[in-house]
Amino acid sequence: MSKAQSRQMTGARMVVQALKDHGVDVVFGYPGGAVLPIYDEIFQQNDIRHILVRHEQGAVHMAEGYARSTGKPGVALVTSGPGATNAVTGLTDALMDSIPLVVLSGQVPTFMIGTDGFQEADTVGITRPCTKMNWLVKDTSKLSDTIHQAFHVATQGRPGPVLIDIPKDVQFATADYTPPESARIGHYQPRTKGDPEMIEALVEMIETAERPVFYTGGGVVNSGPAASRLLRELVEATGFPITSTLMGLGAYPASGKHWLGMLGMHGLYEANLAMHGCDVMINVGARFDDRITGRVKDFSPHSRKAHIDIDPSSINKVIRVEVPIVGDVSSVLEDVLERWVARGRKVNREALAKWWAKIGEWKAVKCLSYKPSTKTIKPQYALERLEALTKGMDRYITTEVGQHQMWAAQFLGFEEPNRWMTSGGLGTMGYGLPASIGVQIAHPEALVINVAGEASWLMNMQEMGTAMQFRAPVKQFILNNERLGMVRQWQELLHGERYSHSWSESLPDFVKLAEAFGCKGIKCSDPKDLDDAIMEMIRYDGPVIFDCLVEKHENCFPMIPSGKPHNEMLLGEADTQGVIGAKGAVLV
Repeated sequence: MSKAQSRQMTGARMVVQALKDHGVDVVFGYPGGAVLPIYDEIFQQNDIRHILVRHEQGAVHMAEGYARSTGKPGVALVTSGPGATNAVTGLTDALMDSIPLVVLSGQVPTFMIGTDGFQEADTVGITRPCTKMNWLVKDTSKLSDTIHQAFHVATQGRPGPVLIDIPKDVQFATADYTPPESARIGHYQPRTKGDPEMIEALVEMIETAERPVFYTGGGVVNSGPAASRLLRELVEATGFPITSTLMGLGAYPASGKHWLGMLGMHGLYEANLAMHGCDVMINVGARFDDRITGRVKDFSPHSRKAHIDIDPSSINKVIRVEVPIVGDVSSVLEDVLERWVARGRKVNREALAKWWAKIGEWKAVKCLSYKPSTKTIKPQYALERLEALTKGMDRYITTEVGQHQMWAAQFLGFEEPNRWMTSGGLGTMGYGLPASIGVQIAHPEALVINVAGEASWLMNMQEMGTAMQFRAPVKQFILNNERLGMVRQWQELLHGERYSHSWSESLPDFVKLAEAFGCKGIKCSDPKDLDDAIMEMIRYDGPVIFDCLVEKHENCFPMIPSGKPHNEMLLGEADTQGVIGAKGAVLV
């Protein structure tokens, strides 16, 4: 142990030293009385950059964007009471989507805990259900060890958010600093190697499958670059089709010849029918959530299923599988490839050719077709043009939540992992703007675009102040339909067109709002002006709010109605089969 590490220091200094020791270069936070000692230490150093947010929810979403785009844990710092409670939405979002975060919260002094002191809240109690693990540190001598444990727990196994609640007197008191290599982390050592017998069983499934499909999720991205590389190698070698959840986009390239597109409630026709009709399903790092499975008893009814997941609790939680493999995706895929090659690289080529022919028929439906317009910007067209004009750039995409999110997943292509940041499990409106700032802080030279709906965007619009202060040139691409689009769509299709409180009222002038923040505002309503407006947004050296006025009542198709199986999809307005259903939808 070096002298610098062995010396006594205050709890506040321990926090900063621990962050440095874990390679943290940026913290997103908001000061308050219960964390002022930590902020004083931040002031007295230059290794860690602090980003002052406008709301603690924004701090956690920024840390999520940073983490998802870098693969490193994001760090947020909030004060006690309302500071910590404001962080709860972001913590829950990160838990659902397996994003590694370390959130540090201040707390009233230990002798005041339980007295209803000013800005006191039971932060550990409140955040227990929405963190992977949390701690209340009442002894300064245990603080540095706890922080090291927190980074270990957040990043190992299935990643997730952790929280450390630090009373103010613990920040002032002094104790010996424990270096990371001396931390007690033996209690949490998740299994990473897959069971050899189960890996052998999976290889045998690959060899004999007639109608196989790879079903991949965010776990591939979380496992790191090696996992995506191994997945691509296995897909190319076997020739199997591959689909992905919303969270897994980019793990396999959208331009890849075996790509079926996203599956699920608003997934592609060919992806959903392949899942429904396959005889072997290989789940790699996905959790069989309800947006994917639809009606569970009718989910992929004729397939044998394998499930690779580092979280043992995800195995057989929703869907029973024949071949469960607990382990890290990259480790398991490496072993699967090795065994498959050793056994002769066998697949059922004849059956696979017939399967691809069937998939070709489904692709011919062109399920993302829509009726173009020369007068009104269709949201699909807006994203097609955004894709065409930014493809090949050093580009990162975040989204808010709603129709625009699904259209972005359908029409934007991702060639690499960690380029797509969206709120999947929790569906958090207000996620995209702060997440885009977190991404931009991590990648200052990249093009970062938040695809938004006007209703979602307004939920955390105050963070444009953060973007301006820290010169983060994020582009806010708002598809403005003056509606709560997805709510309105469900009301049209499932609630008898009773539009209960789904029309946005009293919207701001987004160009004037941009000017009020000091950034650039762009407004576009004519399709013929769209390309020039998008290029103006891209070329502007600073934050932009782009108000793209789109068709107000456009629906997002394909759509599997809630509780229906994969083969009961509603298709969109452009019906290539010649049968137009009610409300411009086709039931297949």
